[in-house]
Amino acid sequence: MAEEFGESTNAIRKELNNLTKAGFLVKETDKNKIAYKANVAHPFFTNIQEIIRKYLGLDKLLEQILERMGEVSQVILVGDLSKGIDSGKIDVVVIGDNLNEDYILNLSNKIEEMIDRKVVLTLLVERMVSTGLILFDREEVV
Repeated sequence: MAEEFGESTNAIRKELNNLTKAGFLVKETDKNKIAYKANVAHPFFTNIQEIIRKYLGLDKLLEQILERMGEVSQVILVGDLSKGIDSGKIDVVVIGDNLNEDYILNLSNKIEEMIDRKVVLTLLVERMVSTGLILFDREEVV
């Protein structure tokens, strides 16, 4: 992160500690490694998540998928962007029954024009446990 932001490792560590102290991040230690993750219980988590989705264009992508794809049960962001790397490519797995495959072929190009990023959509039938970022899960909405 220090290299990516052009900052010292000490400055990055201080900011991570500040975000942890404010409750935005959760700090986990394992031997000599420290990992940080978003605190999903924080009152502003949903708001921050929405801001990020809008900035990346994921709100439009998700809206299009849920509106016209069929019986969607999960939408999961995978690949670089799910790891915090903005490579300009968005990889999304769409899981559900009776998905509109014809529509999906046209959807990628349409969304790419809207958000100015490469979009790769993968269709699956079976639910999956993923290390990616879950954008939508019907079981959690109900």
